[in-house]
Amino acid sequence: MNGPLRIGVAGLGTVGVGVLQLLDRHGGLIAARAGRPIVVSAVSARDRGKKRPADISGLRWFGDPAAMARDPEIDAVLELIGGADGVAKDVTEAAIAAGRHVVTANKALLAVHGAGLARAAESAGVTLAYEAAVAGGIPIIKTLREGLAANGISRVYGILNGTCNYILTSMRDTGRDFAEVLAEAQELGYAEADPGFDIDGVDAAHKLAILTALAFGCEVDFGGVYIEGIREVSALDIAFAEELGYRIKLLGIATQGEDGIEQRVHPCMVPQGTPIAHVDGVFNAVVAEGDFAGRVLVEGQGAGAEPTASAVVADLIDIARGIALPTFAIPAAELRRLPALPAERHVGGQYIRLMVLDRPGVMADVTAALRDEDISLEALLQHGRSPDGAVPVVITTHETTGAAMDRALARIADLKAVLEPPRRIRIELL
Repeated sequence: MNGPLRIGVAGLGTVGVGVLQLLDRHGGLIAARAGRPIVVSAVSARDRGKKRPADISGLRWFGDPAAMARDPEIDAVLELIGGADGVAKDVTEAAIAAGRHVVTANKALLAVHGAGLARAAESAGVTLAYEAAVAGGIPIIKTLREGLAANGISRVYGILNGTCNYILTSMRDTGRDFAEVLAEAQELGYAEADPGFDIDGVDAAHKLAILTALAFGCEVDFGGVYIEGIREVSALDIAFAEELGYRIKLLGIATQGEDGIEQRVHPCMVPQGTPIAHVDGVFNAVVAEGDFAGRVLVEGQGAGAEPTASAVVADLIDIARGIALPTFAIPAAELRRLPALPAERHVGGQYIRLMVLDRPGVMADVTAALRDEDISLEALLQHGRSPDGAVPVVITTHETTGAAMDRALARIADLKAVLEPPRRIRIELL
């Protein structure tokens, strides 16, 4: 335990280089807090000759990261490659089989293979650590696994994707529509050239699946997450939300019910008075509700080289100290398989926006479809008139089931006076 913790870094992208820079800048401080030095023994990446803002000239180079993971002069492997399968999975499995600890920032890998990897790590007597996989520099994994370990968790939810939060914030602040703000986010580096994983909710769903397993002691079930992205959110919806006293956020929400787990990622109307409504820009925030601690909110930078590197090195410090905890807070063999509750069963208020012809009888037909599904209206908004064209009409409802609203919207969409598919955003009072 007195010797250095020797690490191999697989992947020298933004996060991998950030880790090297952090260890170089704060080596003495980290050694003092870890009880021994943490040193980089080897690195692996696709392109050895690529220019990087970190000096790797004195480090051993491996073209094959799985071979590096099996190297006897390495104690822990950092998997910073990404992706649910392929090289990232091979490296992780090779490291565990060789008795090496693993630290990863790979939410896709854990969301898809987390339960199996946890069992393998615990059987091998090594740590599988992943603070950086969820919400970057925010210590939400430690908060759930350690700080709230004595609590029963009833719900965990949050803003889990900074790209979407930036886009929705900018749309609200500038009045511009989705496509224009997305293009700006790509220019600024907040969104990828192919932004689908972010804006379609997949990235947030990966993270939510991990948080769900940790909070409720169940196997990771990415396939059980209902996913809806932000492509259909318009500047008009955001303006109506403000008028109604809400803000629109892409949230991941997990709740344990009597007969299963509800996991949802979708745009939400949240009251302007709630703390999470004021988490803006690229920031993330996660809320956990414990039966003794109450509601705990952690907020911070959810991505980027420095926050993510900070989380990676925090895990390394725990490993250097000899702190060993089950991957998902309880032994992997005890993780339960809980049914996934469909989104159709969720009960809550709803926001509906319609584009309709402005003529007598239209709203009577719309409200009849809602009435027949026992859906009660809370508010109805229409600004101005356009006898020769379309007008937006907004309806908010009291609590109803998702299934009832699905049936009502299908009927409303068939009305000749309704000119485009209805837009629906769920209301979360939080």
